Amino acid sequence: MEKSLDKDFLEFVVKSIVDHPDDVKVERKVDEMGVLLSLRVNPQDMGQIVGRQGATAKAIRSLLRIVGIKNNARVNLKIEEPEGGRGPRMAESM
Repeated sequence: MEKSLDKDFLEFVVKSIVDHPDDVKVERKVDEMGVLLSLRVNPQDMGQIVGRQGATAKAIRSLLRIVGIKNNARVNLKIEEPEGGRGPRMAESM
Protein backbone atom coordinates (compact mmCIF):
# COMPACT_ATOMS: atom_id res chain seq x y z
CA MET A 1 0.00 0.00 0.00
CA GLU A 2 1.33 3.41 -0.98
CA LYS A 3 2.07 5.77 1.90
CA SER A 4 0.48 9.15 1.16
CA LEU A 5 2.62 11.73 2.94
CA ASP A 6 0.74 14.58 1.25
CA LYS A 7 -2.62 13.40 2.61
CA ASP A 8 -1.22 12.88 6.12
CA PHE A 9 0.41 16.33 6.03
CA LEU A 10 -2.82 18.02 4.92
CA GLU A 11 -4.85 16.28 7.63
CA PHE A 12 -2.34 17.32 10.30
CA VAL A 13 -2.29 20.98 9.21
CA VAL A 14 -6.06 21.30 8.82
CA LYS A 15 -6.87 19.50 12.08
CA SER A 16 -4.50 21.89 13.84
CA ILE A 17 -6.40 24.92 12.47
CA VAL A 18 -10.08 24.00 12.81
CA ASP A 19 -12.40 23.84 15.82
CA HIS A 20 -13.96 20.50 14.75
CA PRO A 21 -10.99 18.23 13.85
CA ASP A 22 -13.16 15.09 13.86
CA ASP A 23 -15.11 16.43 10.85
CA VAL A 24 -12.02 16.78 8.62
CA LYS A 25 -12.14 14.38 5.66
CA VAL A 26 -9.47 14.13 2.96
CA GLU A 27 -9.81 12.07 -0.21
CA ARG A 28 -6.77 11.38 -2.40
CA LYS A 29 -7.00 10.64 -6.14
CA VAL A 30 -4.07 10.02 -8.46
CA ASP A 31 -4.30 10.41 -12.24
CA GLU A 32 -2.14 11.53 -15.16
CA MET A 33 -2.35 15.17 -13.98
CA GLY A 34 -0.92 14.35 -10.53
CA VAL A 35 -2.46 14.06 -7.09
CA LEU A 36 -5.78 15.68 -6.20
CA LEU A 37 -6.61 16.08 -2.52
CA SER A 38 -10.26 16.91 -1.80
CA LEU A 39 -10.84 18.49 1.61
CA ARG A 40 -14.13 18.55 3.52
CA VAL A 41 -14.52 20.32 6.85
CA ASN A 42 -17.34 21.31 9.15
CA PRO A 43 -19.24 24.29 7.60
CA GLN A 44 -18.40 26.38 10.69
CA ASP A 45 -14.67 25.87 9.98
CA MET A 46 -14.73 27.04 6.35
CA GLY A 47 -13.73 30.58 7.30
CA GLN A 48 -10.69 29.32 9.15
CA ILE A 49 -9.57 27.18 6.21
CA VAL A 50 -10.07 29.85 3.56
CA GLY A 51 -8.83 32.78 5.65
CA ARG A 52 -8.99 36.46 4.73
CA GLN A 53 -9.07 36.84 0.97
CA GLY A 54 -8.05 33.18 0.68
CA ALA A 55 -4.68 33.68 2.38
CA THR A 56 -4.83 30.52 4.52
CA ALA A 57 -5.96 28.33 1.61
CA LYS A 58 -3.19 29.78 -0.56
CA ALA A 59 -0.59 29.05 2.15
CA ILE A 60 -1.81 25.45 2.53
CA ARG A 61 -1.63 24.97 -1.25
CA SER A 62 1.93 26.33 -1.29
CA LEU A 63 2.99 23.92 1.44
CA LEU A 64 1.36 21.01 -0.40
CA ARG A 65 3.27 21.91 -3.57
CA ILE A 66 6.51 21.73 -1.60
CA VAL A 67 5.56 18.31 -0.20
CA GLY A 68 4.74 17.21 -3.74
CA ILE A 69 8.05 18.46 -5.14
CA LYS A 70 9.94 16.48 -2.50
CA ASN A 71 8.02 13.34 -3.58
CA ASN A 72 8.18 14.02 -7.35
CA ALA A 73 4.43 14.60 -7.65
CA ARG A 74 2.15 17.48 -8.56
CA VAL A 75 -0.28 18.00 -5.67
CA ASN A 76 -3.47 20.04 -6.01
CA LEU A 77 -6.00 20.90 -3.32
CA LYS A 78 -9.74 21.16 -3.82
CA ILE A 79 -11.72 22.56 -0.89
CA GLU A 80 -15.25 21.15 -1.07
CA GLU A 81 -18.10 23.60 -0.53
CA PRO A 82 -20.34 22.42 2.35
CA GLU A 83 -24.00 21.61 1.76
CA GLY A 84 -26.05 24.80 1.65
CA GLY A 85 -22.94 26.89 1.03
CA ARG A 86 -22.96 30.45 -0.22
CA GLY A 87 -22.75 29.51 -3.87
CA PRO A 88 -21.64 31.93 -6.60
CA ARG A 89 -21.17 35.54 -5.57
CA MET A 90 -22.88 36.80 -8.73
CA ALA A 91 -26.27 35.89 -7.20
CA GLU A 92 -25.63 38.31 -4.32
CA SER A 93 -25.14 41.34 -6.57
CA MET A 94 -28.41 40.89 -8.47
